[in-house]
Amino acid sequence: MGCREHGHGAVGVCPLPGDEMAHDRCWSKELRSAVWYSGGLLALLLLIDGGAGSLTPVRAVPWGALALLLFAVLYPSQVTAGPGWLASRGLLRGQRVRTDLLVSVRCLDGVAQRLVLRDVFGGRVELDPQVLVANPALWYRVAEDAGRSAAAGLLTCGETALRRVGERIDRETARTVFKVSGLE
Repeated sequence: MGCREHGHGAVGVCPLPGDEMAHDRCWSKELRSAVWYSGGLLALLLLIDGGAGSLTPVRAVPWGALALLLFAVLYPSQVTAGPGWLASRGLLRGQRVRTDLLVSVRCLDGVAQRLVLRDVFGGRVELDPQVLVANPALWYRVAEDAGRSAAAGLLTCGETALRRVGERIDRETARTVFKVSGLE
């Protein structure tokens, strides 16, 4: 299981002073997992095809393409935040939003839950809320700036979604504290 499933990093993280950037501490682990899974699939397919005696360079090309496709699907977005902004960089493109000028925050349910943040300039970032749960420093940046947006009257939609994410982070933090202290 990845870093996010276990909620690592929920304890012992203080709010960021000054102009420090926050980043997804689980990203490199998830990237390694994507490489291992796609490499494992390629090795398995080549082994099976080779064991059947039908492996040729021409047949190896589609197996390589399939492994690359799996890597592209599993590639994790790299999320970073600083004072007034949040960025998400995927395999092919990146997104950036001004968190101090947010106008909406929406939680989209479906196969994978997504949090969509939009700013006054039309900037949009879509991310897995679990990234914020697993990285309190990122959450701190977003929550602090979203509070400024709400106080300025810009954030017209999304205070409920942010409150739910905050409650989820509080639950995960409390669960981790209980687990670490042996009270669970």
